[in-house]
Amino acid sequence: MKRVSAVTARKRLIFVLFAGLFIFFVIGLRLAYVQFALGDDLTDKAKDLWSRNIPFEPERGKIIDRNGEALAENKSAPTVYVVPRQIENPEEAAEQLSAVLNMSEEKAYSHVTKKQSIERIHPEGRKISFEKAEEVRSLGIKGVYIAEDSKRHYPFGKSLAHVLGFAGIDNQGLMGLEAYYDEELSGEQGAMRFFSDAKGQRMPQMPDGYTPPQDGLDLKLTIDSKIQTIVERELDIADAKYNPDGAIAIAMNPNNGEVLAMASRPSFNPEKFQDVSPEVYNRNLPIWSTFEPGSTFKIITLAAALEENKVDLHKEHFHDPGAVEVDGARLRCWKAGGHGHQSFLEVVENSCNPGFVELGQRLGKETLFKYIRNFGFGQKTGIDLQGEGRGILFAMDRVGPVELATTAFGQGVAVTPIQQVAAVSAAVNGGILYQPYVAKELIDSSTGEVVERKTPVAKRRVISEETSKEIRGALESVVAQGTGRNAFVDGYRVGGKTGTAQKAQGGRYLENNHIVSFIGVAPADDPQLVIYVAVDNPKGTVQFGGTVAAPIVGKVMEDSLQVMNVKPRKQQIEKEVQWNDPQIVEVPDLKGLSQKELSLQLYDFKLEVEGKGSKVVQQSPMAGAKVESGSTIRVFLQ
Repeated sequence: MKRVSAVTARKRLIFVLFAGLFIFFVIGLRLAYVQFALGDDLTDKAKDLWSRNIPFEPERGKIIDRNGEALAENKSAPTVYVVPRQIENPEEAAEQLSAVLNMSEEKAYSHVTKKQSIERIHPEGRKISFEKAEEVRSLGIKGVYIAEDSKRHYPFGKSLAHVLGFAGIDNQGLMGLEAYYDEELSGEQGAMRFFSDAKGQRMPQMPDGYTPPQDGLDLKLTIDSKIQTIVERELDIADAKYNPDGAIAIAMNPNNGEVLAMASRPSFNPEKFQDVSPEVYNRNLPIWSTFEPGSTFKIITLAAALEENKVDLHKEHFHDPGAVEVDGARLRCWKAGGHGHQSFLEVVENSCNPGFVELGQRLGKETLFKYIRNFGFGQKTGIDLQGEGRGILFAMDRVGPVELATTAFGQGVAVTPIQQVAAVSAAVNGGILYQPYVAKELIDSSTGEVVERKTPVAKRRVISEETSKEIRGALESVVAQGTGRNAFVDGYRVGGKTGTAQKAQGGRYLENNHIVSFIGVAPADDPQLVIYVAVDNPKGTVQFGGTVAAPIVGKVMEDSLQVMNVKPRKQQIEKEVQWNDPQIVEVPDLKGLSQKELSLQLYDFKLEVEGKGSKVVQQSPMAGAKVESGSTIRVFLQ
C-alpha cells in the first residue's frame, strides 16, 4: 500500500479547505444577493400569489370648452365583482344576485362558480346605479364586492357630437377627440388589494392595501360652447325647415386657426351612439366630406388675380352676355341673360361666372393652381381630428382651357369645408394661412397646472396685407349690395360669398340637387370670426346659397359677435334694398308716453301693452333698434 507523504496530505487538506471556503463564499454571496437584491421582488411575487385585486378605474379627464364649461365629464357608476372561492353558498348567492341585477339564476350561478380568482359580473353588474349597488351591498354576501367605476356623460347631448366622439363601456376613446387624445385622457388604473390562501379564504393577518388610480388629464378646447349652441340652434331650424340630406357649419377665429364651433347634420347623442348607423357617427362632415365648392371658391381666384395685379376691381369693366365659349364648351352664368356691363367689383358682388372665367384666363393655369395649393387645397389642413379628407384637384397635365375656366368659379375641383374655412381666413386676416385646431390645453385635474399648451401654427404667407384688405372690402360689398344680402347684420360690417354647387353622381350632375353654402367674415375691417354653412339638397325652396345659407350665417354671426363682446358700429356699407326685401324701420323712443298718446301715434309696427299704469316705463326692443315693418313692440306701463 502506497503511503502519502505529509507534504502531499497537507496540500490536499489546504486545497479542500480553500475549495470549501470558496463554495461557502459563493453560497453566502448568493444568499446575500437573494436576500438584499431580490428580497423585495420575491416578497412582492409571493404576495401576488396570495393577493386579489379589485380594480378601481381612474377618473377619465374631462373635456371642457375655452371658458371651462364641461362638454364631456364622468358619472359615478359602481361595478359588481365576485371572488368565487369565497362564496359559501353558490346557489343562494346566485338566486339573490339574479333578483337584484335582473339576470337569470343560471348566468349568476356561472359567475359565482367560475374557476377564476376574481370575476366581474358583466354586463348586468357593470356600471350600475348607486341604488342598485346599495341593494347588492345590503345582501351581505361574502365574496361579493362593489368597485368604484364611472361612465362618460355629455351634458350638451348632441351638441358637438362628431368632434367630441364617444367612449366605450371600458372608458376607452372610440371616436373623435375621445379617441384622438385617449392616452392623455385615460389615466392609470388603481386597485384595492386583499390576501387569500390557496382555498381563496381571506388571510386576516395580512392587511389590505390600496393603490389609488391616477386620473387622466383634462382637455381644454378652443370651442366656445355659447357659439356652439347658436350654431346647433340654427342648424336645427334649417333641418326642420328644409329637410336637407345634410348640413354642416364651422366657426373659426381667422387670426389663429382656433375652431370656435363645428356641427353637422344628421347628428347623434354620444351616450346613445349604438342607436344610430355607424355612417352617422363615423363621418365628421366638416372635415371629411368632399364636394365641389361652387362660388365660395371664387374668393381664391379673386385673391390670386388681385395679388398678381391682373385686375382693378373699380376701374376695369366686364360685359356678361350670359355665357362664354371656352374651347367648344358653353359655360353659363347663373343669371339667364347675364349681368350685362359691370365693373369687376360688381362681377364679385353678382357672383358672375363668365367674369371669373376671364380672371382665370388672365392668371393662367400654372399661376392659378399655385395659389390654390398655397391656400391649402389638395392637402390635409392638419386639424387634430380623425378622418380628415384631402379634396381633389386636377392633375396639371389634365388642365386644359375648360378645366382652367371651371376651376376659376369653383366647379370641377372638390374640397373639404375645413379647407375652405382655413383658406378664406387666410384671405381676410392679412394673408397668413393657419392650421386649424380644436385642442388648446392639457391640464392636470388635481392641481390645475397646464401640462401642455398648443399654440397657433402659421404655415405660410399666401397674399399681401394690401390684397387681403381689398378682398375684405369686396366681400363686404357682396353682403351689402350683392348676392349675400341675406347675411346682412345691422350694426356689423359683414362680408361673405355665396355658393351653389352641383352634385355629381355616376359621371353627371344631378338635377335640382345642390349643396348651397355661404361663408361670412366679420367685422369686415377687423375680422374676428369666419363662419361657413353648407346645406345639402334643401327641399321646398329655391336652391341658392344666398337664399338658404346666407340667412343662417347672418343669424349665427349676429349672436356670436355679441357673445364675443364685439360691439356693433354704425359705419358700414348701406344695404341695397330690393323690391322683395322686408321694410326696415327704426324703433322710436316710447318711454314717458301715456296710453292716450300711444293710441294717437301712427306706427309701422304692432304694440303689445303690459301693465295698468299711466305712462310707459320700458320697451322692447329698445329705442333706436331696427326691425322689420309690422314687428311687435312690447311696452310696459308703470
